[in-house]
Amino acid sequence: MKQQIVCFLKATILKMLYILMGTLIGAITLYIYLMNNRPELSLWHTVNLDEEYTVEKQAEVTSFEAYIKLENRLFKQLQTEVYSKVSTQKINQLNRFESGSLSDPSHYPKNWNRSFILKPDQPRGAVLLLHGLSDSPYSLRALAKELYQQNYYVLGLRMPGHGTAPSGIVHSSWQDMASAVKLAMSHVSKQIGLKKPMYMIGYSMGAAQAVNYSLAALQDKTLPQADAMVLISPAIGVSGVAALAVWQSRLAIIPGLSKLAWNSIGPEYDPYKYNSFAVNAGDQMYRLTQEINKKLSTLNTSSGTHKFPKTLAIMSLVDATVSTQAVVTQLFDKLGNSGNELTIFDINRNKNLTLFMKNDPIEDYLTLLKRNKLKYDVTLLTSDPTDTDSIVEHRWLQKDGSHSIKQTDMMWPSHVYSLSHVALPFSPKDSLYGPEPEDDNTLHIGQLDTKGEKGILNIAASDMLRLRYNPFYASMQQQIIDFVAQPPKR
Repeated sequence: MKQQIVCFLKATILKMLYILMGTLIGAITLYIYLMNNRPELSLWHTVNLDEEYTVEKQAEVTSFEAYIKLENRLFKQLQTEVYSKVSTQKINQLNRFESGSLSDPSHYPKNWNRSFILKPDQPRGAVLLLHGLSDSPYSLRALAKELYQQNYYVLGLRMPGHGTAPSGIVHSSWQDMASAVKLAMSHVSKQIGLKKPMYMIGYSMGAAQAVNYSLAALQDKTLPQADAMVLISPAIGVSGVAALAVWQSRLAIIPGLSKLAWNSIGPEYDPYKYNSFAVNAGDQMYRLTQEINKKLSTLNTSSGTHKFPKTLAIMSLVDATVSTQAVVTQLFDKLGNSGNELTIFDINRNKNLTLFMKNDPIEDYLTLLKRNKLKYDVTLLTSDPTDTDSIVEHRWLQKDGSHSIKQTDMMWPSHVYSLSHVALPFSPKDSLYGPEPEDDNTLHIGQLDTKGEKGILNIAASDMLRLRYNPFYASMQQQIIDFVAQPPKR
């Protein structure tokens, strides 16, 4: 009897395993089918531009001047391998890869997809600007122009894989980008000299690259260190699901499954940002955050991080791209330096908008900040309880734990319920993303505020709903200018 029970159990377990395996294989097959049933890939998704910078080219590209020469060859290759081969009888005005279209970046006076330098006659300091993932130097151009007006030497770096074709991020690694950041920092340091301050400003993934570089500079004293850093919507923590992305991209090498290399395949109507998103991009972002954690752990068990540059982080409380809590738990809480500041934009708390909110994100975040004595200053910009369209500033100071409340001159636009990850670096007057563009001779994505039947437009409804500009940009820009203008501690 006992033997019969054991045999029955074994047979049952084996049957369940077969069922589970069949279910898993079926789910994977369905997933592959759905992923492969998306729009067809275009030339800009598959082209391999081998003139791009990689860590393998470090031996031949040993200066930023050499990096620019390589970048020049890269854009010539982009013209030859993509633009010259994309031809239709009628130009698609919303395809950045069709010469002469409204989205063609060469259609404008300056192609902001490329690295740039703004050099005043007598610079008071220098700033390296680092853009985000799938982005381009365009994202920080407004800040670059203002810093230049303030007499700072400004270098806006185009990181490998960016500003050309979406396929660039299929092939680029976080190490390629980190190597380019080192070249740029070395160049900026040589241009400005040792007596003048040097800063790094990073947006999203660029912020993570700035943090990674500054941690590396604590380990390698030959690397020039920044005096301070500004992190805008910093990508310090991303979803752990990104760790599994590498397996999907590996399946993409199988003939007929090339679409698996992409999380999304979209129309490329934006002249300065990829709308298609490669699986490798998420994987590299995850690997970069892991590298940051590794460096922090190593430093905190050895020489420490008390010489890490003072840092200002600015972000929206709600962010669909990165973890806002990770900025606290995975960075600021682990730093041993002083002078750090965290600024958070809350949601619009007008009752006509909060009625439609899924949940209130502020409680968990305030609990997180109040766990222990703060090691940094915190500013929360939130609605005035007596007039929710107005914004008040709550400020907690690290040195004495004091809390103050101050009225600001900022007001929530009536139709905006929150900022977004992609909004912070762009002014309302931004030519591309702003609702009040300063330039009439360009594409105005920020003015797309239309309603109608679903499924008609070539642009996803979620993209149209996502805020692309920062109504409080002027205030944020002034905060950044004031932060970098403080005398550095050396």
